[in-house]
Amino acid sequence: MNGRPILCTSLKNKGMGIQLSFQLLIAIITAVLVITVLSMSRGISEAPKLVEKHSLSSCNSYSGKWVFDNQSQPLYNGTNCSFMDDGMACQKYGRKNLDYLYWKWQPNDCDLPRFNATTMLEKLRSKRVVYVGDSLNRNQWVSMVCILELQIPNLLKYVHYNGSLVTFKAIEYNATIDFYWAPLLVESNCDDPSYHRVDERIVRVNSIEKHARIWKDADVLVFNSYLWWRLNLKVLWGSFESANAKYEYLGMMRTYELGLQTWADWLDTHVNRTKTRVFFVSMSPTHNRGEDWGKANGQNCYNETEPISNLEYWGSESDSEMMKLVEVAVQKLNEKSGLKVELLNITQLSEYRKEGHSSIYRKHWDPLTKEQLANPSSYADCIHWCLPGVPDVWNQFLYAHLLYL
Repeated sequence: MNGRPILCTSLKNKGMGIQLSFQLLIAIITAVLVITVLSMSRGISEAPKLVEKHSLSSCNSYSGKWVFDNQSQPLYNGTNCSFMDDGMACQKYGRKNLDYLYWKWQPNDCDLPRFNATTMLEKLRSKRVVYVGDSLNRNQWVSMVCILELQIPNLLKYVHYNGSLVTFKAIEYNATIDFYWAPLLVESNCDDPSYHRVDERIVRVNSIEKHARIWKDADVLVFNSYLWWRLNLKVLWGSFESANAKYEYLGMMRTYELGLQTWADWLDTHVNRTKTRVFFVSMSPTHNRGEDWGKANGQNCYNETEPISNLEYWGSESDSEMMKLVEVAVQKLNEKSGLKVELLNITQLSEYRKEGHSSIYRKHWDPLTKEQLANPSSYADCIHWCLPGVPDVWNQFLYAHLLYL
């Protein structure tokens, strides 16, 4: 009799154990189902947040707005750049309002990758980049050099000047970044980098070899050429030395079209399509006419401290017809010659930055008169840009193309 209660208790405990195990199993299954349902419902409700922005290849990264960002901007300290140009060194020449340093370009449908100097140097290892064009292209070249040189020890970098050619060398990477002065791309009487202020400007629209021999071996070519064509150029048929040369005025658009055709023909014939990447930077806007953004006639970029907020703004000095001529030349190369030329379409985004120019905060090569000093806007430079500044974003686009596109 003493054993039976023990047996009954054992069976009872065993039954309770089975019951508890069954209840535990039901609880676990129920918990899993609840968690699954909650996860699914949360996933559905948060789906829009999980959708990534479009990749650069499917995004118009030139459409967007400027966003004030004093945390990650600027990319370098302009006062510490070893190779800063005095025409762009606004802090050095007394600019006190520094908000222009902290504007970041934010595309509508994607994010531009932040410029990483070390990554760029690795990309350019044993390569040669050549910026070819006018002083706006030099503005961009100085920007690139200032961004990169911070990551290079002093003994492993230098800049060499040789007439129209300026060479920056990153020795450890065997990387060369050149600027070549050719404001019209083709040959002209404005080709001297120091003495190009001539009374009568003459261009040989069918002659480019004198310049092109300098850049023909480049791995990356970055061209620009606009503002100089807006002058009253005389076309020369023949050489400057020939007594039988002929001169004529063809008008700005036709002259520019012929110069672009010569440039495109040279690229088609000489560029190694498996080696060289070719870029053309669109027109850098000027801000010489304050009436364009609501100021009084005769005013300009002087004393401006904020970008233009009207996203439809387009300055009266920017010629869209000239830009179309570039697009046509590039499209013809792409479609008929199989040569990909990539446009860096910086015009619209730069239009907004009326406060980003050098203005009066730069070295003035000629002594200022009393009249000028009394009216600072009369000598404000509303063409070139302070550095750090807008050209850094142009180079950010170049970086994105070289690394990700």
